[in-house]
Amino acid sequence: MLILAAVPDIQLLNLRRAAAARFTLARAGSWAEALSTIRTRPVELAVVDPLLSGEPRTREIERLRVLFPSLPLVLYTTLTPRTAGVLLTLGQRGIEHVIIARYDDHPLRLREVLAEEEGHSASRLLLDQLADALAPLPRELRWVLEEALRSPAGVQTVGQVAARARVDRRTCERWFTRVGLPSPRHFLAAARVLYAHRLLQDPGFTIEDVAQRLGYAQAKTLQQHARSYLGLTAGEMRLSLSPQEALEQLTRRFLKPQRSRQVIAS
Repeated sequence: MLILAAVPDIQLLNLRRAAAARFTLARAGSWAEALSTIRTRPVELAVVDPLLSGEPRTREIERLRVLFPSLPLVLYTTLTPRTAGVLLTLGQRGIEHVIIARYDDHPLRLREVLAEEEGHSASRLLLDQLADALAPLPRELRWVLEEALRSPAGVQTVGQVAARARVDRRTCERWFTRVGLPSPRHFLAAARVLYAHRLLQDPGFTIEDVAQRLGYAQAKTLQQHARSYLGLTAGEMRLSLSPQEALEQLTRRFLKPQRSRQVIAS
């Protein structure tokens, strides 16, 4: 999972220790850079310091909350008379997770916070939606698909899925058929559409932003996939479907009934 770290050097060092091999950090040295990073890279959690620019600020963080309401935000700052009022204001805006530097930011504590907030990320919510469909698959294949959902730009082909699961392509495809899933190619494409739909619920993302984040070479490919899997353009699915409705519609189109899955698996 990629974490935006819009914090000074001292906090960044602690975050790196906490992230270890589980999380990747994207450093932002300014609010403009933080905004650009969220729009262009697959950031799923933001750790920000109201003192990033040297003065305690609320406006930039409030803007991130308005533009990207689905992005979990954690405040990581130094407690001073200057920041106390800022933290109170941001808490009233619904940003309540605060880590105080040199007080409760031991790497183990930081790691716990990051892991907890990971559960609210867009990819984690998508994985929870698809958990029942993925459950019958072998563990190794399920892990690869979960990684593909976390980082859609990194795993885009059936060959990549099979190679990472250490099976041949035909075995991979047989497993999908066996548990009542569409072909791996259709599954990957449909999952990317669901992920795109989640991101497009945030007003800060354009269709072009989402296409870039999910590894589409062109935004028109995302549009084509949206029409193929949901029968809507990207703009239409943004306005007319909730995440649960998008999943239900896709399930009706591409997943076999549960009874059929049980017969195949037995």
